[in-house]
Amino acid sequence: MKLATFAILTALTGASLFGQALDKGKLEAYLRHEELWVPQVAVTIDDPKPSTLLPGFNVVVVHLTYNANVIDQSYLVSKDGRNIIKGEVFDMTKSPFQANLDKLKTDLQPSYGAPGASVVIVVFGDFQCPVCKSEAEVMRKLIPASYNDKVRVYFKDFPLESIHPWARSGSVTGRCVFRQSPQAFWKYHDWIYENQADFNLDNLNKKVMDWAGTAGLDGLQLGRCVDNKATTAEVDKNIAEGRSLGVDATPTLFINGRKIPSALEEPVLKQLIELELEHQVKVADAGEKCCTVTIPSLVPGKK
Repeated sequence: MKLATFAILTALTGASLFGQALDKGKLEAYLRHEELWVPQVAVTIDDPKPSTLLPGFNVVVVHLTYNANVIDQSYLVSKDGRNIIKGEVFDMTKSPFQANLDKLKTDLQPSYGAPGASVVIVVFGDFQCPVCKSEAEVMRKLIPASYNDKVRVYFKDFPLESIHPWARSGSVTGRCVFRQSPQAFWKYHDWIYENQADFNLDNLNKKVMDWAGTAGLDGLQLGRCVDNKATTAEVDKNIAEGRSLGVDATPTLFINGRKIPSALEEPVLKQLIELELEHQVKVADAGEKCCTVTIPSLVPGKK
């Protein structure tokens, strides 16, 4: 077990901050002072949960809200309340990104590439984000051409509503397209990024419905889904997952759990994929398990 990049914060008086139970008010005051959070930042603290990696410590998740933006931060607090560890604990028998892999849920998410690939990339994106557009263009060119049998890519919505007015609507609509046709989602993904500059809150729905006719979709079904905001819960679930992973900007990529909080130019992305492919040949501690079917047998010892 390895403890990396940490700071231990101890109460100045030497007395327990919390006594027998977690005093959230005292914890907030202490962290505000140490972290220099401005008064405008709203703080919500979850109940402590026992750490599975560091005996004697609890995991405490702190939610920070400022101008409709939310960031989650985790701390390890000793059970006697004396010490706080800010950082990560790694179990060297597992991937160093296991905590992220445990939180990333790829079921029923738009994807392309090889099922069972040894490298899985999860992209948290915003359809109104210009940098996301650039990253999407790089990935949609590179992955199918060079790694179609080795890499699988998943897209997860993370609209930055405070700065991108139509991003949430774009995500809700994208999920409606995906419900009707998983293959058509990628047509929508490429089209909305390609024409990003042409959209606003007033014209988005009309342009989407015009596009739907050219993409072979049932416009009536799509219109009902969009009007009823039927996929809002799916978008919210992706946002919540992103926040639990510390996503606060787009695009944010997770390459076999490794968090990359920025766009990558093609040579850098290619190098990271190659390094991960080499690592998986040796270790196979990430990637995607797929397509294994066990056939029951009446003969003992046979499958």
